[in-house]
Amino acid sequence: MADASSPPTATHAASPVTPINIILASLFVFLVYLRLKPAKPQVLPKGPPPTVFRTFTPPDLFPYNGLNGMPVYLAVRGRVFDVTSGRNFYGPGGPYANFAGRDASRGLAHGSFDEDMLTKDLDGPLDDLEDLNEEQLEALRGWEERFSEKYLVVGKLVPVGSEEAKAAAAQQ
Repeated sequence: MADASSPPTATHAASPVTPINIILASLFVFLVYLRLKPAKPQVLPKGPPPTVFRTFTPPDLFPYNGLNGMPVYLAVRGRVFDVTSGRNFYGPGGPYANFAGRDASRGLAHGSFDEDMLTKDLDGPLDDLEDLNEEQLEALRGWEERFSEKYLVVGKLVPVGSEEAKAAAAQQ
């Protein structure tokens, strides 16, 4: 007879089905499943609502000053820019806040952010900027170029009572 300390004979070899082998095989099958299972389709984040190019008069533009959840728009030389992404600068409490919802052309040309640079009479004619000198016009062109590169043009500014304003009011 064989001694108790002698190795088992070939007929009594250990079975490959042991608890550790079952655990390892299960882990292997699970990892293969994770690797081969179909991925969930990617969901893109929702974009901002579409902006329609429209015609603004100064009174129409005025509410777009960032208050009450409104976007922040400002006009430069007749072009209306959506500067909402720069709300920290152009929105309430920002250094350029008095330009929000207004024609900022004269103030930007003069490099002044004072209230007296803004047109007081919203129902009056638009500022024609004819009294600006060449240096001020160049500064204004620089600002307009910067806005064009950075912000979306959402409309144009026309005087109250103009044919374009009447046509835009008729469409709404």
